[in-house]
Amino acid sequence: MIPFPETNEYNPYFDQYIQHLKGKDVLAALAEGLEEVNILVASLTEDQLKSAYAEGKWTIKEVLQHIMDTERIFCNRALRFARNDKTNLPGFEQDDYVPFSGANERNTMELLQEYNAIRQGTITLFKSFTDEMLARVGVASNNKMSVRALAHIAAGHEKHHVHVINERYL
Repeated sequence: MIPFPETNEYNPYFDQYIQHLKGKDVLAALAEGLEEVNILVASLTEDQLKSAYAEGKWTIKEVLQHIMDTERIFCNRALRFARNDKTNLPGFEQDDYVPFSGANERNTMELLQEYNAIRQGTITLFKSFTDEMLARVGVASNNKMSVRALAHIAAGHEKHHVHVINERYL
């Protein structure tokens, strides 16, 4: 089981995601998220997947692409920190990624296949880390962040967006 991170292991901004995992096994949460997203996407029509809840907001397909893009970035950071990379990693602007993702034009099944591959890779990556690796800390966006915090952030980030989809889109 991956220990829950201390508050000094991540930027307080990420508390909104990490709190979704309080008292939960993060690897189990990542696996549950995999199933939950597949069930959710399979239950929606193409029109629903291409809809946004308000003007200027992302569509559900764009949200899914955002989850995937962000998870890849979090995993890259986790790998680098686990391997003791001391590079101060840059941040990224999520709002710059989405318009160029082409998510709404993508085949839904192909989008889900990519999501499944990424999530399976995330689970496998975090399972491969020793306790020592999970406790390692690096710097991203000028903030300290532990490998175990990144596992919780990735899982909580998805839970946050699934909650928003259920509350505002459906």
